[in-house]
Amino acid sequence: MLTIVLIVAKKPGNIPDQSTWILSPDASYVYYCANETVDGVEYQYIPETNGIPLVSDMSSSIMTRQIDISKFGVIFAGAQKNIGPAGVTVVIVREDLIGNAMKVCPSIFDFKNVEANQSIHNTPATFSVYVMNLVFEWIKSNGGVPEMENLAILKSEHLYDTIKNSNGFYSCPINENCRSRMNVPFRVGGDGGDEALEEQFLVETKRLNMHQLKGHRSVGGIRASLYNAVTYEDVDGLVKFMLEFQKNHS
Repeated sequence: MLTIVLIVAKKPGNIPDQSTWILSPDASYVYYCANETVDGVEYQYIPETNGIPLVSDMSSSIMTRQIDISKFGVIFAGAQKNIGPAGVTVVIVREDLIGNAMKVCPSIFDFKNVEANQSIHNTPATFSVYVMNLVFEWIKSNGGVPEMENLAILKSEHLYDTIKNSNGFYSCPINENCRSRMNVPFRVGGDGGDEALEEQFLVETKRLNMHQLKGHRSVGGIRASLYNAVTYEDVDGLVKFMLEFQKNHS
């Protein structure tokens, strides 16, 4: 029997305290997205499920923080954020869960079939796999996941501190205890944002070769993504621009 447990936040930009979660003991699994990219919400901890298999989508945060793999039943992650181009999904499965896919699951997604065929049950995206391997080598040669985590903290704190110290010119709508290190959304010109100022912000950053800073169409504003390929120097360049923009438009 498949039992689904739904945990709903009272407002966007918030994760309900785990003490309020009600988990059915007969639940098949508990699923959560480790980092939500649109609103910029990230779990800063691994949920406790009391033995229920824990499944997580880590597409946008894998390889950016150290985690205890033993606490998960399944981890899956699209490569396109931190480990290569689109076309590859990394899946880590606990051995006792292999072969327990629902009958309606296509064979290509049946972990038993994938394992039996050494991950080539279908024709793989060979170029994407090759690039992913190069990225893994790059991460390893640059201090591994511990260093990627350290840089993620430094980059995100630099940007969040700039927002915090702007006297309200910039604002972030996400609760501090669940702010993403990967995706930093903010408004320009006050809490609700000034759309004219934000449009000017985007025009000027584009002139400086800073691209894709427009917030998701469902929430608006500005969003800076700080994946592993983004350097601290890149973030510092954005911060320096933000300070200058604030000076010119306050």
